Amino acid sequence: QVKLVESGGASVQAGGSLRLSCAYSGFLYDSYCMAWFRQAPRKEREGVAVIADDGRTNYADAVSGRFTISRDKAKNTLYLQMNSLKPGDTAVYYCAASTRLNGLMCNTMDAVWYNYWGQGTQVTVSS
Repeated sequence: QVKLVESGGASVQAGGSLRLSCAYSGFLYDSYCMAWFRQAPRKEREGVAVIADDGRTNYADAVSGRFTISRDKAKNTLYLQMNSLKPGDTAVYYCAASTRLNGLMCNTMDAVWYNYWGQGTQVTVSS
């Protein structure tokens, strides 16, 4: 049974930093395309960052240069380091995994490709 559990969400001031974690388990293999998404109130869920098994990453324009996605396979944990946070980053953040994407296809942040999701963690950035 696949399970993804996010943690690390909090309320911070603009300009601050947070690190989100996503502990995952139950996968048959350890080579999956994984990503972070977020959903703000009254907005569609949007992709934030994706990481391939070989470490390649891709970021949404809104977070490029401020956020860093990484993965520790030994700990079965996905991370999102968020720096220079802005009020516009306020959202529920979700980690996701895809068993449908592989290789060069693992750069998409289209949610339809991701078939496993965590429950989300709230990030609130105040000005």
